[in-house]
Amino acid sequence: METLRIGIVSVSDRAFNKTYEDQGLPALKTWLSSAVLNPLEFVEHLIPDEQPIIEQTLIELSDNQKCPLILTTGGTGPYLRDVTPEATLAVAQRVIPGFGEQMRQISLHFIPTAILSRQVGVIRGNSLILNLPGRPNAIAETLGGVKDEQGKQVIHGIFASVPICIDAVGGPLVETNPDVCKSVRPK
Repeated sequence: METLRIGIVSVSDRAFNKTYEDQGLPALKTWLSSAVLNPLEFVEHLIPDEQPIIEQTLIELSDNQKCPLILTTGGTGPYLRDVTPEATLAVAQRVIPGFGEQMRQISLHFIPTAILSRQVGVIRGNSLILNLPGRPNAIAETLGGVKDEQGKQVIHGIFASVPICIDAVGGPLVETNPDVCKSVRPK
């Protein structure tokens, strides 16, 4: 299997300024390492909530680092400093609205304020860029979906559609662990 190079970006003024320890990057790496069977290479960034810096980081990961998948965490709420969606849309060439819609649908099962979330999914060149929530539990929930008490999938997580999207933009074939996330591919 081909190595999957993933750009992961935690957007947080407080974590960047070391007011508290960043939990977004470790949560992303933990979930992805359990869900993806390909060897993984992470290109990590911890940056403040500054739109020009977010845009520059996403462009660097897409255009120069050639990451077929870029995941951001944080900065997607309604607060004035939350500008991750604006930065992502500014560098996008195409928008895939279903990713944001699905993340909000999943999160509404856990917290009513999920309706305030503004995550987006976009394509830039050969990269899929997805904005995830900032809380570690919410990261795992949106990626993996909602399961009932018996572990049966009730609502698919967004990662079920990520491998086919990576393939569509020219990235490597991504294989997933079906116990964590069953990816969907047309036959």
